[in-house]
Amino acid sequence: MRTARTAGMGAWRDGGPSAPGASVTARLGALALRHRRPSRLTGALAAVAAVALATLTIYLLRTIAPVVSLSVVYLPAVLLISTYWGLGLGLCTSLLSAAAFNFFHLPPTGTFAIFSGRNWVALGAFTIVAVFVSTIAEVARARALEAESRRAEADLAAALARELLLGVDTSTALAGAARRVAEGLGLSSASIQQGEVPAASRGLALALRGADGLPVATLLVPPGLTVEAEQRLRAKVVPTLEALVAIADRRDALQAERVETEALRRSDELKTALLRAVSHDLRTPLTAIVAAGHALSASSLTDDERAELSAAVVEEGNRLAGLVDNLLALSRLQAGAATPRRDWVSVEDLLTEALEGLRPRPSHLRLDIQEGLPEVSADPAQLERAFANLLENACRYGGTGPVTVAARRDGDRIRVSVTDRGPGISHADRDRIFEPFYRGREAARAGSGSGLGLAIARGFVQANGGEIRVEPGPGGGARFEVLLPVAEPACTAALGRG
Repeated sequence: MRTARTAGMGAWRDGGPSAPGASVTARLGALALRHRRPSRLTGALAAVAAVALATLTIYLLRTIAPVVSLSVVYLPAVLLISTYWGLGLGLCTSLLSAAAFNFFHLPPTGTFAIFSGRNWVALGAFTIVAVFVSTIAEVARARALEAESRRAEADLAAALARELLLGVDTSTALAGAARRVAEGLGLSSASIQQGEVPAASRGLALALRGADGLPVATLLVPPGLTVEAEQRLRAKVVPTLEALVAIADRRDALQAERVETEALRRSDELKTALLRAVSHDLRTPLTAIVAAGHALSASSLTDDERAELSAAVVEEGNRLAGLVDNLLALSRLQAGAATPRRDWVSVEDLLTEALEGLRPRPSHLRLDIQEGLPEVSADPAQLERAFANLLENACRYGGTGPVTVAARRDGDRIRVSVTDRGPGISHADRDRIFEPFYRGREAARAGSGSGLGLAIARGFVQANGGEIRVEPGPGGGARFEVLLPVAEPACTAALGRG
């Protein structure tokens, strides 16, 4: 593709193809039809040499054919000169051939006189044929150059279409299109800028207008264009660029509409998921609280039953409060308002407090924290909430198996892992479980959870400069890893003052 495109551009500049696979005939034809002809002096010398060679050749052929019929030997010379140097020099070559044929071969030789009528007919026929051949050669040359120019224009249009329609970034596509224009016209440089741009000093600025007639871009070319190049630029390149730039602008508009539509669709999905989660997860504790409240008014309750109902009200109230807190936290994260209030905090203290906040506290959870871990600069409340959500998730879906929480220093980071022995997370769900309201297959099958805990954990970890990921556990189940950066207190303080 690259070779063909370059050949097309060269054809516009030089008038001939330059593909390496071209045959010898095609190369000779391209040389003959090249835009820049050799000088007329060279043509005159070539005409004299060709006529002299043809005259000598007739001397060698006189023994095998009548002299009158050998005038055709001059025709290749006429055709060659006409093709290379045009009709004018070709006609001169025709007359020179007729004069040489008459002087050297038609009796009486050595003079331009002709005594035989048959020789007059032969000379006249040769002259007519020679003129006709010169004319045909010039017409063929003109048609070939026109076809070559049209092919080059088509190649340039195709190259511009690839740059502008297949490019993702419009500014980069415009730069590539300008480079194609410079190559096609043999310019030192060219540029296409969006909007209406005035011409540089002595340069040329051509407005590219859209369907409404308003300029959407400007083609800037350096000064010094020939009249032919400027006409070709205005008549061939500018209309093509206008159409392609208009299509590219329309494509950008459609892409923007598609992105907006996708955002609206995602927003609608989020709202639907929110309503679904709220309608279920809020109704369940509210129903339990209302039912327990009604039951507490019964006079037949024993003290133990009354205490049990009271505990249920408190438990469901805490559950409801936790859900509301998660919704508020998610709202702050999505609005970009969850700016961390950094302080130096111990990861061990954060994990201990997150464990203390679990109700009921699991008995099968084990802490394995490396001694001497450095403190991290982070928002304690946000990281505590993130670790609490990870611990709650592991205890909820880990079944009765052990849950291990480990913290180790790993280079310039602290690695905190939460590992359970539950059913694990499928490969298809690993990229989505951190999305709001998305629950993995096992969670959906269990029918518990709102799908907010992991999304909030990721949001708070990333807000504090960390990273969170999930992978299969060593003995089955799932392992969540949180990576927090370690910084020296003095450096962080300096950054805070700056």
